[in-house]
Amino acid sequence: MSPSLRRLMKEAAELSSSPSPHFCAHPVSDTNLYDWHFTLAGPPEPSPYASGIYHGRIVLPPTYPLRPPSFRFLTPTGRFEVNREICLSISGHHEESWQPAWGIRTALLAIRSFMDGEAKGQVGGLDVSEEVRREYAVQSRGWCCEVCEGGRSNEEVLGSWREVCREAGVEVEGDGEEKKDGKDEKDEEECEVEKEESHDTVAQPAQTAAPIPTPTPTPTTTTQTPQPQTPTEQAPPSNPPITPALQPPPEYRPQPQPQPQGQPPATQQSSDGPWLDRAIIGVLIALVFMILRRVANSDD
Repeated sequence: MSPSLRRLMKEAAELSSSPSPHFCAHPVSDTNLYDWHFTLAGPPEPSPYASGIYHGRIVLPPTYPLRPPSFRFLTPTGRFEVNREICLSISGHHEESWQPAWGIRTALLAIRSFMDGEAKGQVGGLDVSEEVRREYAVQSRGWCCEVCEGGRSNEEVLGSWREVCREAGVEVEGDGEEKKDGKDEKDEEECEVEKEESHDTVAQPAQTAAPIPTPTPTPTTTTQTPQPQTPTEQAPPSNPPITPALQPPPEYRPQPQPQPQGQPPATQQSSDGPWLDRAIIGVLIALVFMILRRVANSDD
């Protein structure tokens, strides 16, 4: 088996093992691995191709992946001409920019992103209004390929492929929104049930609470209110004795302690002074004595 066929078989297995919900691609037949068809979902909103599902063909050279494949759309898109080779940086028109590390998955992702660009004289490109592109997008969902999909429409093909993606654990666009909507509906129903239960529970205590205000609790409150007023009047006399207690601390604030701490070094200096003087005098006397002794010895 040639390296090219080995590479194509590996890519086909990889596309099946890790599917993408945005596109599917496969060889048209098991006998020819160089001819593939793909079904591609349009770019997301606000792209005019957002609602479209397009079908196309991939022709790979015998030296793939050393040389790039060629792509063409079989479904009218309003962006590319039908059944004409597309001129892209990943196609056969620009072999100098092709990288052998790229594959069919990379090419389909690039085509999906290139759809929102302008043709600007590109080979196989079309310049039409946005309304026409949106009409083509709606019509593309019902387009059927007579070669590879057995008469199924693009929408049916991509729908069944997305079921494969869900089984493989791949998240599909729109699933999260549906789940959120379902949760919101459940939350609303639960809130309504709780409101009804709360109305019932509130109505019952309201009926039982009706006879409670009849025993006139107001006099009890009035009798109790003057009683706490008496301690409030007694509270002010308790405050004045506290104020004189706070006054003595400032009188004791002057602390003469740092002064005696500074005095001892002065006394030490004064006491050390006479000792130094005496030592100096003693040294001088000893020197004089030694000089006189030497003089006497020299005279003898």
